[in-house]
Amino acid sequence: FACLAWSHSETRLLYVAEKSRPKPQPPCPWDVPGAAWPAAEDEDEEGKQFVYHEDWGEALSTRSVPVLCILDLQGLSLSVLEGVPEHLSPGQALWSPDDRGVVFVGWWHKPFRLGLNACSNRRRPWDADPLLPTELLSAEEGSVCSPRLSPDGQRLLYLEGAVGGPHRQCLRLRMVSWASWAPGMAVPPCAASTCPAPLAAFAGLYAEALPPRCWAADSRRAVLGTPQRSRTQVHGTGHPWCSSGQLWSPTRVLSPGSSEGCWELLTLQWDLLVATCSAPHHPPSLVVALLPPAGQELPLGWVPVEDTPTIPGVTWKTLTIQPPCSGQGPAAQGEPLGALLLSPSDGTPPHPLVVCPHGECRDSGDTLAVLVAAQVMPMLAPGGPHAVFDARWRPSMAALCQLGFAVLLVNYRGSLGFGQASISSLLSRVGEQDVADTQLAVEQALHREPLDPHRLALLAGSHGAFIALHLLAREPERYQACALRSPVSNLPALLGTSDIPDWRYTSLGLPYSFERVPRAEEVATMLQRSPIAQAAQVQTPVLLCVGARDRRVSPTQALELYRVLRARGVPARLLWYPEGGHALAGVETEADVFKNCAHWFLQHLGQ
Repeated sequence: FACLAWSHSETRLLYVAEKSRPKPQPPCPWDVPGAAWPAAEDEDEEGKQFVYHEDWGEALSTRSVPVLCILDLQGLSLSVLEGVPEHLSPGQALWSPDDRGVVFVGWWHKPFRLGLNACSNRRRPWDADPLLPTELLSAEEGSVCSPRLSPDGQRLLYLEGAVGGPHRQCLRLRMVSWASWAPGMAVPPCAASTCPAPLAAFAGLYAEALPPRCWAADSRRAVLGTPQRSRTQVHGTGHPWCSSGQLWSPTRVLSPGSSEGCWELLTLQWDLLVATCSAPHHPPSLVVALLPPAGQELPLGWVPVEDTPTIPGVTWKTLTIQPPCSGQGPAAQGEPLGALLLSPSDGTPPHPLVVCPHGECRDSGDTLAVLVAAQVMPMLAPGGPHAVFDARWRPSMAALCQLGFAVLLVNYRGSLGFGQASISSLLSRVGEQDVADTQLAVEQALHREPLDPHRLALLAGSHGAFIALHLLAREPERYQACALRSPVSNLPALLGTSDIPDWRYTSLGLPYSFERVPRAEEVATMLQRSPIAQAAQVQTPVLLCVGARDRRVSPTQALELYRVLRARGVPARLLWYPEGGHALAGVETEADVFKNCAHWFLQHLGQ
């Protein structure tokens, strides 16, 4: 929801805040029953102290009713914009070109709220209001975000996706001309690009948001970043880069084809691009480039502003994995999948291998205590399955390499960056296709690289942990250790405990509606696809790490699994973090999780 936008005159500030609720007055210590009646104004609040108030789920538990506020610096006044439709929660707001109106995204919260974190498929049209009442600008059934006004105030750019289906998917980049917009009129279809199929040049747009400043000074071009297979690139779009005047599709790669695997645009101001670039063995460096005038040839001349040294003892490569073509389902079933292999450059091969199928990878910071560098950063942040392991700097993975382990990061079919057909191919095949792809990646890596097939471990979170548990049950003697964060183990049990109950249906190819109640055969199918149903086959020592405040995957999933494993004599350890959420974020928590995972692997695989 967050926004903080100056008016063009710089006299007013637009921002979003959480609507406050009246706090009940504590009783006076000398109150005697019947001695006084509540004041008339308090009567409406009597009996409401424990009324349930919805929030927006994982990582947004303190967000329920956002409101738009305006701070007027000239009049020294503060006001809340009234008139937002009751069924919408507003956010991501900005001023109209003349400062007389506000453009905002409205999240649909009727009949109840579904989790928003890492979900681009929620119903959220966007509106413009001449300081209210509102007028709908986008399709009412769409899911839009990141409205960005061009410097000349003539064009509005935003991202749009489908409502429902996969939580993350290929998005469209839409542009509307502000001057030609009429109240109540949706963005003309000709102003948008369609989502491309997985082509060699461009595999689709998957950004969670546009950069706050993404327009070139000429107001005709924009720059953004998006995953493309196992790398993240910076792309340019607009005139004259697009082949058609009406087509807004990221067609020009602006980041160089260097060894750095992840380029992220921070801002674009006065045609100065500011970005970071990193790789699995190279922490992020700050770079800048001047965007050339329209029509001039690339490549750009990127200049390092603050460079970081390469981490010794780590090498990496991209592996292309070709799955067998079954001849069934979408064409993407036979499309290649990707994996990243990090290996120690020191030591004597073959190296022990840690296999990591992703959940949802939170790339804003990635793992734990980098023991050798004495710095603390975040680890595998769980979720998924529609995410991607791109070739960025991940401190935990580099640390594992320096401890002597090779690391395989698997992008199974259904990962972002490989085309919408790949994402859709996983629906109804969860627990089958993703598991088979991960095992195929392991087999091909063992065949091609100097790795020890007798010292294998699994490290994963959320849906990645779901995949890992299936692998343990299918090949009980293959893996010698397993460390899991916020694991999904019992699908039907999540229907009443997760902030995204819709995913339980979508993942099995079933339709979802708010009033949906599962039928007995659907619950049976969910249980059949659940790792807990095959837990009796697991023999590998398992470390479980969960947050007590996890709203996406209840920690009781791990607790149930822990009890089953202990009852069967399988070595198991459960770490319970009282203040932890789904991602187990926070310096102390992340450091403790990494320390325990590393120790678990050293204990069961040997150094």
